[in-house]
Amino acid sequence: MHYLWKRTLLMTGATLLSSGMAYAQTPDLSDPPEIDGEKVGDHGSVTLRMGLGLAESSPQYISSEYFADILEQRSDGRITVNVFPNSQLGDDVQMMEMLQTGTLDMTYPSSSPATSYVEELAVFDLPFLLPTREAAVAAMRSEAAQEMLDAFDGTGIKALAFSENGFRQLSNSAREVSSPEDVAGLDVRGLAIRTMENPVHLDIWEALGANPTPMAFGELFSAMEQGVVDGQENPWSTILTSNFYEVQEFGSETRHVYTPFIKMISERTWDDLDPEYQALIQEAALKAADYEIQLSAEYDDWSRNQLEERGMKITRLDDEQIAAFQEAVQPVYEEWAPRIGEDLVEEFQQIAESSITE
Repeated sequence: MHYLWKRTLLMTGATLLSSGMAYAQTPDLSDPPEIDGEKVGDHGSVTLRMGLGLAESSPQYISSEYFADILEQRSDGRITVNVFPNSQLGDDVQMMEMLQTGTLDMTYPSSSPATSYVEELAVFDLPFLLPTREAAVAAMRSEAAQEMLDAFDGTGIKALAFSENGFRQLSNSAREVSSPEDVAGLDVRGLAIRTMENPVHLDIWEALGANPTPMAFGELFSAMEQGVVDGQENPWSTILTSNFYEVQEFGSETRHVYTPFIKMISERTWDDLDPEYQALIQEAALKAADYEIQLSAEYDDWSRNQLEERGMKITRLDDEQIAAFQEAVQPVYEEWAPRIGEDLVEEFQQIAESSITE
């Protein structure tokens, strides 16, 4: 299985990142589940190109290699997936557009830039809506979430499965942040924070007094290095595997938004596949998504600790500090809940409450 030897390379540090530096360590990750199930019939050879935003050491990439192995084994090598990490083929927005035109077969973006296709996905961008991973997984596996995936039909994109991008944390090169006032600056300028190209995220950081700057992920390292922006917000694992600690002195464990990834395939590619191949790809996508969520959970705290070892000063916010951030971003709910759908927001709130009480 090509997954195994590529994972060996990861564990020995042969991972090159977009900043041009090598990141050599990974946590003690769980092995992928056994590949089982009947082999599919011979419906011809298919090669799928999948573009990713993150590095080879990320859970996104590792789980994508597992996805490729499932398809390869259960098709007797007739379905091959070539994975291109590090935004080699473009950013999330560009790669989704390539799916629409059929110039790329698959991609794995965050849900946030995909709201231009399915506006209801913005429910995942509402700040502090999903307080725990258990709540987030329950939301991603809900009937409402499946309806969002189905809503891509007819856009040129088929959405296969949600998995975890993770809880977003703030990093910056200017100052320690433990309150909304630290973001706004008060006596100094507000922080210039890179955001995804998503209007809810822009409103979150505007509510906190920052200067939000939409920017493609592939441009972010150099923008921080050159001082174009002060900081950014991403899960700890992304901050680590992208070497952002080299240009970001401060981190704050805000957990302000939980964003999923969505595994996608071009409708043009999908429609050309035999139904048996389609069913296998859908099944493999769900299995790989579950594995990615597991990897992401294993990576999270470990990544934060690794960042501290590399010199990042991380502030862990207590409940009172988090509450101050929650209060500051209430205008985002007033603006967006009616547009997303009050019923959908309430359903996700109920899912979150149920996961806490269980």
